[in-house]
Amino acid sequence: MASETHTLATERLLLRSWRPADRAALAALNADPRVMEWFPATLSPQESDAVAEVIERRLRHQGWGFWAVEIRGGAEFIGFVGLNPAEETLGYPAVEIGWRLAAEHWGHGYAPEAARASLRFGFDTLGLDQIVALTAVGNVKSRRVMEKIGMTHDPADDFENQRIPEGSPLRRHVLYRITPELLEAGAQP
Repeated sequence: MASETHTLATERLLLRSWRPADRAALAALNADPRVMEWFPATLSPQESDAVAEVIERRLRHQGWGFWAVEIRGGAEFIGFVGLNPAEETLGYPAVEIGWRLAAEHWGHGYAPEAARASLRFGFDTLGLDQIVALTAVGNVKSRRVMEKIGMTHDPADDFENQRIPEGSPLRRHVLYRITPELLEAGAQP
């Protein structure tokens, strides 16, 4: 059953449903080795379209997921940020927060800004009691965003991502967590 897709707005950003015009920008983002450094490989345009199909279908079905992100009054698509079921990766029910932005939009605070809006939605609208984030151990930039939005890391939660081939330096993953109370306590600016 289809659900109404929620749109989130921040001071500078709009997290919205996907548009057909977003596909080419997503393909460019997914083909950029800088953006995909912590993934097993860059994606072809066909692989990127397949990812978009899954994201769009989940967004239509649930009303939430990975939203397309645009700069209000500026760039119409800079990447995606949002919430996603993580059971397939973690092996237990959980909702993760994630982001993937075009490299030219890094360093402006867009990922933390959009992530905070997604977290508020997850806690206030969905009633989640916890949201997780995960990435390869060496992904310092994403880990910094996790810390900026108030997530905490316990090394005992780190794991081998079974979806990454054995022997890959990307297989070892960190897991960060946040609760509504941690979000309310305030994240770093």
